[in-house]
Amino acid sequence: MTTSVASPLPERSISIAQARREWIDGEPAAAQGTRVDSWLLRSWQRCLAAGRLPAERVSFDPVSVQAALRAADRNRALVAAARPVIERLSRAIADTRYFAILTDADGIVVDVGALPGGSDPAARHARDIARIGVDLSERAVGTTAIGTALAEHEPVWLHRGEHFFDDTSVYSCAGAPLFGPRGECIGMLDLTGVQVVERPELRHLAALSARSIENALLQDHPCALRLRIGWPGCAPGADAEGLLCIDADGWVIGANAAARHMLHQPLGAGPALNCNDLFALPPQMLFDAARRGESVLEVPLWSGLRVHVRPQLASRPAVSSQAGGRPRLRDMQTALIRKAVEDARGNVAEAARALGISRATVYRKLPRSRRAGASRLRAVCHRKAGDVARFG
Repeated sequence: MTTSVASPLPERSISIAQARREWIDGEPAAAQGTRVDSWLLRSWQRCLAAGRLPAERVSFDPVSVQAALRAADRNRALVAAARPVIERLSRAIADTRYFAILTDADGIVVDVGALPGGSDPAARHARDIARIGVDLSERAVGTTAIGTALAEHEPVWLHRGEHFFDDTSVYSCAGAPLFGPRGECIGMLDLTGVQVVERPELRHLAALSARSIENALLQDHPCALRLRIGWPGCAPGADAEGLLCIDADGWVIGANAAARHMLHQPLGAGPALNCNDLFALPPQMLFDAARRGESVLEVPLWSGLRVHVRPQLASRPAVSSQAGGRPRLRDMQTALIRKAVEDARGNVAEAARALGISRATVYRKLPRSRRAGASRLRAVCHRKAGDVARFG
């Protein structure tokens, strides 16, 4: 299946070019001025204030295996929660030649989805950024969906020339920030394509997928009681359902975005909250209802509104910090090398370059069965390339 490569629509391209001349190059504004999203303008201004120029070369520096391992190790819970979502996303967007990238709160890549195949320039541009440990923050690569989503804490969409640097104008990307159980920004989810048709609807997909990742994090968050909250008359559903994690003393220790909006409480931004602060009934009643197996309670809020609450006892021990409860460094290193080889379609030399290590190290770290698999995969790719060359 062939996906056409398209330039921006003429009017879109003209609008972007006019905005760049006005806001970046400092040319006089048109008669009515050129409209540009305020968050995009703020990002351009931050780049200019840092002394950056659009014509500067952008290099995606190689990342050592050690740096990539450190990035993955710091974000184990985030990666574990996001991986099933990214796998589903990769299948959903496979025919568009977009791919998923997960970063931490500093814009460092901690996981990537399946990449488009091929050896054309577009595929090479994709591999430049889709490497664990690469710094894709605004300070490193200028205006992108990654940097602006992390700075603005809102979903965004950028297309081609809206990126600050000329070198990154081949990308189109949607991004959505990710928030932890306490409401802190812990990273972002990015959907990027290279020289592709503009698909601004991916901003909505990125935002929904980000909420799924946040809910998965909360499902694994240690707590004593988990509350699912919904408005009366609204069918329960993952997208609109509030989720609260409560400790044994009734303190709120985690909440998703829906719960924060429903309860009008920016959790994590102020003092700790107890169930007493949210619900006009004693917390013990919620625990007792969960023990009795009651499916739904109608619970009053102090505002006079009422919500439907589904309580569930959810006591979980904290994840052990002992070596037995954590992946071994050797296993993480092997997994990282295996993924690089798979992304390079069995080309060990290309995988070694992407990781910044020698081919000998790749061969030494891969299990024997994986080495054979890499060789077979590379042979298949060469054979298919030969077939294409012969038959066009």
